[in-house]
Amino acid sequence: MTISIKAISLSKNYAHSTVVDNISFAANQGDVVGFLGPNGAGKTTTMRMLTGYLLPDAGSVEVCGINIHTKPMLAKEKIGYLPEGAPLYPDMSVLEFLKFVGRVRKIGTKSLADRLEQTIDRIQLHTVLGKRIDNLSKGFKRRVGIAQAILHDPEILIMDEPTDGLDPNQKLEVRNLIREMAKDKVIILSTHILEEVDAVCNRILLIAGGKLLADKRPEELMLAHQNSLEKAFLNLTQGQQDRT
Repeated sequence: MTISIKAISLSKNYAHSTVVDNISFAANQGDVVGFLGPNGAGKTTTMRMLTGYLLPDAGSVEVCGINIHTKPMLAKEKIGYLPEGAPLYPDMSVLEFLKFVGRVRKIGTKSLADRLEQTIDRIQLHTVLGKRIDNLSKGFKRRVGIAQAILHDPEILIMDEPTDGLDPNQKLEVRNLIREMAKDKVIILSTHILEEVDAVCNRILLIAGGKLLADKRPEELMLAHQNSLEKAFLNLTQGQQDRT
């Protein structure tokens, strides 16, 4: 089965306001797609609909050919999700929490031991395994959130602001991890950091006012806007704000 995710005419309304307005796109294995846009653009709402966490008012999502609304459990098995804020269980230790996530994901005992070892190595959590999550720094909490998202080695990884709260070295480590994992996955991430998009993404979905304004490679956006992602961002988002 082809590893892919497809959004088909997704829309979401809240209290007479359209938060996501008829967004469609598809991403395939090897794609690292950056959701870029100002605060309130609709990025987080779109990601919640892609993962099945939130039902759209219109449109649908297909994960590896499976409709996430009609077969949610089957589709969600293929997704790893790092939500905004990465809600964790503060009373658990890091190791207890990851083991709990593994059991929820129905990873067998032997496979879970292997997956835990690989994930802990990848995210460099050895020094905090016995610590309560409540006592971790913001950066380590974010790293635990990333660990739970990749523990079951999902085909599709969706991350909302994955480097939020990390120091510069940790940000670099996460970006390297994304590039490493991209070979055999679809990765979708949101960010406010233009440098991050340029560093890890091969596609940019620029969203503002709930609308998809551009779906292009970073170099295409730069070429069209004086070799600057910042100018592309400002030109396109300002144009949308002027129309609303």
